[in-house]
Amino acid sequence: MARGISDRRVIDAMLKIPRHIFVQEAFAAQAYSDSPLPIGEKQTISQPYMVALMTELLSLDGSEKVLEIGTGSGYQTAILATLADRVYSAERIRPLALRARKCLDSLKLFNVMLRINDNEGSPIGWEDEAPFDAIIVTAGAPDVPAILTDQLAPGGRLVIPVGSDSEQQLLKITKNDQGELERFASVGCRFVPLIGRQGWQA
Repeated sequence: MARGISDRRVIDAMLKIPRHIFVQEAFAAQAYSDSPLPIGEKQTISQPYMVALMTELLSLDGSEKVLEIGTGSGYQTAILATLADRVYSAERIRPLALRARKCLDSLKLFNVMLRINDNEGSPIGWEDEAPFDAIIVTAGAPDVPAILTDQLAPGGRLVIPVGSDSEQQLLKITKNDQGELERFASVGCRFVPLIGRQGWQA
């Protein structure tokens, strides 16, 4: 695959999941271009390269319990569900969550638990299902939320865009067996802002 994605399982998952069912009908002809596309509600579906890169950084082997913050269209969720044992995905925008659920069900991806967090005052994550082997955040945050690193299992990986509300750097945070956090900086990126107590104000 172009641009350095080398994990064969990630590449196979990207080839397997039909991206066009996760975009609006008006953009179906552009579904396989390497670019983000609007999905309504002022949100976007990430470009395929970014989905592949973030997934590869999670280093999934198929046994993991994964948390996704920001279901969006459900496309990234579908890739995760293909590669992990269980996926817990939280979305704050109800119409997007309902649409994503329909797409996931149509692909028979029944290992996804989806929750609507439409209260901006609610804490981020899914504390009653923690710890997670991997956490992915599909919106840009001003910093790495401690509440998410607390929900990581020893050996767990968190992938998150961190920076301003218009430009971020993709970070991979790994928690070692002693609970210490190690940080790796990947590429520059631009995501919609993470809204709520651990992000930006709406």
